[in-house]
Amino acid sequence: MATEVLLGFARTLRHAGVPATPDRVQAMLRAVDALGTAEPAGTYWAGRLTLCGEPDDLPIYDAAFAAYFGGRTATRGLPLPVRPVLPSLSVPFAPASAGGTAEQEEPAQVAALSASEAELLRQRDVADLSTVERDEVRRMLALLAPGTAPRRSRRYRPAPRGAVDTARTVRAMLRQGGEAARLARRDRSPKPRRLVLLLDVSGSMAPYADALLRFGHAAVRRRPAGTEVFTLGTRLTRVTRALRHRDPDAALRAAGAAIPDWNGGTRLADGLAAFLDRWGQRGTARGAVVVMCSDGWERGDPRQLGTQTQRLARLAYRLVWVNPHRGKPGYEPLAAGMAAVLPHLDEFIAGHSLAALEELVRVIARA
Repeated sequence: MATEVLLGFARTLRHAGVPATPDRVQAMLRAVDALGTAEPAGTYWAGRLTLCGEPDDLPIYDAAFAAYFGGRTATRGLPLPVRPVLPSLSVPFAPASAGGTAEQEEPAQVAALSASEAELLRQRDVADLSTVERDEVRRMLALLAPGTAPRRSRRYRPAPRGAVDTARTVRAMLRQGGEAARLARRDRSPKPRRLVLLLDVSGSMAPYADALLRFGHAAVRRRPAGTEVFTLGTRLTRVTRALRHRDPDAALRAAGAAIPDWNGGTRLADGLAAFLDRWGQRGTARGAVVVMCSDGWERGDPRQLGTQTQRLARLAYRLVWVNPHRGKPGYEPLAAGMAAVLPHLDEFIAGHSLAALEELVRVIARA
């Protein structure tokens, strides 16, 4: 059980952007085994010294540890000798024996860590969470780092192999009196694809709108210049600028103030048409990874929704549809809107839980 808890933490850390590779995870498990799990500081330092590869990883690690093992605010910028303020990883102790010495129970009691609860929380439907559980999921959502895979751009950069860079080669020859020393080469520089999120905030999606907007905030924070977020209901609203606030709660308040049709009706076809006419065909959706988050309920003509989705699929590099009901037992895409868009999708995945949104991060990364 302790190993499963630690592997779950490593997976969460990896989603947050820290390269917790398999060899580092194995080193962490060996370190935790050597230090023991009775003291919270032992688990903290075992992970921090093995999973973090550079100074930029330390603040992310502290935030992830605090969110995963209890939800308290992490202490940032601690010097190494100082004992950090950590969440309470309470392990019960055996009562004092007749000889007056207290013996600690088996480390298997680490199952009492709140991390096991966090692992279960990852699978829960966000619509069914209590207030405390919802706050915990919000903290874990803030650790996600959605990002697209790199592609070859039109710009070039110096490279050891590739086409001959004529300009750099000639400049080098002029510096050496016309003598040709070696050929300079170049290759196209990698550039991440644009990520576009279209989030349904109508009444039927109200239980999931908060989590999806926080996912959008995490994507905008990771790459502000290459991410666009729009909301759909009875109209189209661009909320990218509102989600650029560093604090997630402030970003959600700004987005809520900007969205006039929150928890209203659903006209997805009209919203998609507005997006394609004003933004998509002008470059926003061209070659981008487009993620549409909606349950597919459409008050208008479903055939119009299918037509607009087909337009979007032709422009986008990959079109991913996220439906919160997809992950529920017995679900079938019987709604007329969903049936109309399915033939044009590259991916159709769930979006009802934190684990489903983590899967969405992986889908975006390999698109």
